[in-house]
Amino acid sequence: MFILRQWYVKKAIRKYLQTNKDVLFYDAGAGFCQYSYFVLKSYNKAAVYATDLQIDIEREKRFLGQHASFDGANADLQTFVSPQKADMVIAIDILEHIENDEAVLKNFHSSMKENAVLIIHTPSDKDAAATFTSEHVRPGYSMTCIVEKATANGFQVIEGKYSYGFWGSLYWKLTVKNSLSLISFSSIIWILLPFYILVIFPFALIFMCLDFIRNNGAGNGILLVCKKSK
Repeated sequence: MFILRQWYVKKAIRKYLQTNKDVLFYDAGAGFCQYSYFVLKSYNKAAVYATDLQIDIEREKRFLGQHASFDGANADLQTFVSPQKADMVIAIDILEHIENDEAVLKNFHSSMKENAVLIIHTPSDKDAAATFTSEHVRPGYSMTCIVEKATANGFQVIEGKYSYGFWGSLYWKLTVKNSLSLISFSSIIWILLPFYILVIFPFALIFMCLDFIRNNGAGNGILLVCKKSK
């Protein structure tokens, strides 16, 4: 509820992942598998395949209640192609961490059925914080750049929008940035942090809603939805 990026991604999943047939959802760079969990709980006919550089598949299966439709592997997305063709692939805030991002896009293309959908979320080049994040190999993308890379690697872009516009950036500063700054100032702040969150939560929720319903002309994030073309 408190992570605006998930609002955008889950809306796109609901819009483009079909509910009336068996589908395979490929969660690339899955992290804590929060989107895998969302799909398994929301789509009765969905199977999920998750990858990450470090992922404990057995642990995730235990968390998901030994869900028979969940599987995955430790994988480097620059070289890995899914053994099963997916109906939808998501890559959420991972491309900025990978040197050969075009190899990843090519491998996604090879991992997808015809007309399958790819959802990408990444920092934009307007995100000052992304510039100083040591794990990033590039300081975000421009909309033009990410669209051109997707198109060059076999995708047709069907939707592109900015996330974390004015109101979304204000929410992020009020919640994430301020919380991290307070914690770094003193460890005692951990005790007070829940009270700070309770006070700012109504304002943060309003800012998130405003960002989510607006067509942002610019923003610190980019959501791109693509379809695999021949």
